[in-house]
Amino acid sequence: MRKMHRIMSILCWTLIVSLVPLAACHRKTAPPADSAFVRQELQWRAERLRRLTAPDGWLTLVGLDWLEPGVNRAGSAPGSVVVLPGTPAHAGDFIAGPGLTVTFQAAPGAHITCDGKPVRRIQLHTDAGGKPDILHAGRIEFYVIERAGRLAVRIKDPQSPLRIHFPGLRFFPIDPAYRVEATFTPFETPKKIAVPTMIGTATTMEAPGLVHFVLKGKALTLTPLVEKPDDTTFFFVFRDATSGKETYGGGRFLDAPAPTNGRLILDFNRAYNPPCAFTHFATCPLPPEGNELPIPIDAGEKIPAQPHR
Repeated sequence: MRKMHRIMSILCWTLIVSLVPLAACHRKTAPPADSAFVRQELQWRAERLRRLTAPDGWLTLVGLDWLEPGVNRAGSAPGSVVVLPGTPAHAGDFIAGPGLTVTFQAAPGAHITCDGKPVRRIQLHTDAGGKPDILHAGRIEFYVIERAGRLAVRIKDPQSPLRIHFPGLRFFPIDPAYRVEATFTPFETPKKIAVPTMIGTATTMEAPGLVHFVLKGKALTLTPLVEKPDDTTFFFVFRDATSGKETYGGGRFLDAPAPTNGRLILDFNRAYNPPCAFTHFATCPLPPEGNELPIPIDAGEKIPAQPHR
């Protein structure tokens, strides 16, 4: 009996000792995300995919052709300045004039429309004012964009191979630790800062101040961008230690509601790729000075499964 009692004591002690490291590991494991939080994040991901794959979304881009001063021939013929697939060899001409004005002259029988009406000759609004005039040739749509004092024609096709064969988005696991509260320190007056772009130019954007937060024990700062001082959303372009590895090398985007009483929430689970991660027909901003985080942000969107060629 004594021998049996001793054996049982040894077995119990062995079991207790073996469970100690397991308990310690359990204490170090992050608690599971709240189901409501996970549901909201999944809804955001579904909406992100819907916008990206929409019939007029970024995956429909099939061309970006830069205009030179004067007459720029457009159509399907080889050597056209603006290549419009599925149109006549000569569909018309873009005439770039002084002061970044641009007129489109349709070729006879080209069947070009704007707002459902046939076009003969039209002076076009570019995207500089927010809403460009969109021309159509069958299912192909095209419009003029303005970048750093230059004009280009952006061309979309809802039947683009990229959209039709898109394999979907890839994300890091949802992690509530990457949803952090931040503080906003406004500049005395908003600053105009130079933001580099993927096409080698720089664009001027407005920075209202600095956003400070703590993540993984590190005190970090990002510069938000806005279109106008009373914007209700802050826009961030940033890189981190995952950029060029698990995530797109050009950085990622993040939107956040503008601060209330100097505070705002940054949810890096909603960090997303710029259009340039999917197509080279986009002109994306790169992180401005100071928006390079020294830690890995293992949250949000990963590099596409099928990067553009």
